[in-house]
Amino acid sequence: MKKTLLAAVVLLLSASLAGAATVTATGTTTLSVTVQNEASITITNGSTTLAATGTVFNPYTGTTNFTYKIRTSQTGGSGSIVLQVTTDFSGTGSPSVGTPPNTGDALTYTCTTASGTACSSAITASTTAQTNVATFGTDGHSVSTSGDAGSVAWSLTNDPKYKTGTYTATATFTISAT
Repeated sequence: MKKTLLAAVVLLLSASLAGAATVTATGTTTLSVTVQNEASITITNGSTTLAATGTVFNPYTGTTNFTYKIRTSQTGGSGSIVLQVTTDFSGTGSPSVGTPPNTGDALTYTCTTASGTACSSAITASTTAQTNVATFGTDGHSVSTSGDAGSVAWSLTNDPKYKTGTYTATATFTISAT
């Protein structure tokens, strides 16, 4: 009886599996993405030391490195990286961007960028206006997906009128894309 019952169960299972049809269904979707103009900037070294090297009273120099990503519109787009000294050196006898102790004292910089057009000559930094680091035209974009490298090389006049001490200023970088 056990053998007969086992044989019946095996036959029923075999019959149900043999008669089962394979059913397959598919579906599709349309994917849509709107790619906008975008921009970001990261200052690599959050603090830049300006130091005089070589002979006495050579300018104080240093470099600020940054990484940026940018994408401008294909039609009429543009972009820029600018900077402004938002906090000037301060203290009696200190260097000053806004009101230097002597005419001709200046904080200047030159620029490098991997994409776009970097400033082509030395620019005098300002406390009252943004000054150019780089510009980007229509359909401008970064070369690298991880961001492009750029830098600002600073030069500050080494005026004998400066009093000894440590002075700090803040330069704020802004990137924009349309």
